[in-house]
Amino acid sequence: MNEAASSLRGGPVRAVLIDLDGTLLDTLPDLARAAREMLAELELPEVARDALGGLVGKGVRHLVRRCVEAASGSDPDEMLLESALEAFERHYRMCNGDETLVYPGVREGLEAMRVDGRRLACVTNKAARFSLPLLARCGLAPFFDAVVTPERVARPKPHPEPYVEACRLLRSTPAASVVIGDSGIDGAAARAAGCRYLLVPYGFRERIPLREIESDGIVATLLEAASLFRGKPDQDPD
Repeated sequence: MNEAASSLRGGPVRAVLIDLDGTLLDTLPDLARAAREMLAELELPEVARDALGGLVGKGVRHLVRRCVEAASGSDPDEMLLESALEAFERHYRMCNGDETLVYPGVREGLEAMRVDGRRLACVTNKAARFSLPLLARCGLAPFFDAVVTPERVARPKPHPEPYVEACRLLRSTPAASVVIGDSGIDGAAARAAGCRYLLVPYGFRERIPLREIESDGIVATLLEAASLFRGKPDQDPD
């Protein structure tokens, strides 16, 4: 089902597992700045900011590799890639959060979920050294009972392991958990983990039409998502 959600099928929602980049936060301005400064340091031409959006979501190494590839016209060798990665992380560490914006409806949605007794986790492919300070700087850290970053699992999204780990930390089950994200990467991982998946229409998804991403519904904001979670969460699972 890909249409806008008016209800959410399945049992009560105990836990909500939410993507970071492109779902909670518009981080593209800071990512683009770090990429621009990295490429300048490597004496490579700039990459259009709009092109960067489709590269977000698979981790910083993937982003840097594809960015250098787009700028140079060829896949970088390991020496160039390591130099580019060091430069990108150095520049991103300095600007992380400077121009990042919280998407409309995020704070209100998180507040509504917490008031209703949902347990919340942020599940991201962004390294902890970037994601944890960013959540704190944007004032979202207090909403989350857990943050699952690549350091906590053997395999990041689109593998289901990050969502399985989030369910474990929140003492929930996949069947009682809903993932909210902006891309097919989130959706594939959610489905494989056994979670329901709600898709937001904004963000940094791959160049794929919304209707082609399998989901349990499209929600305009996290506040709209919160309104779909009917009833109180179940008691702790056995």
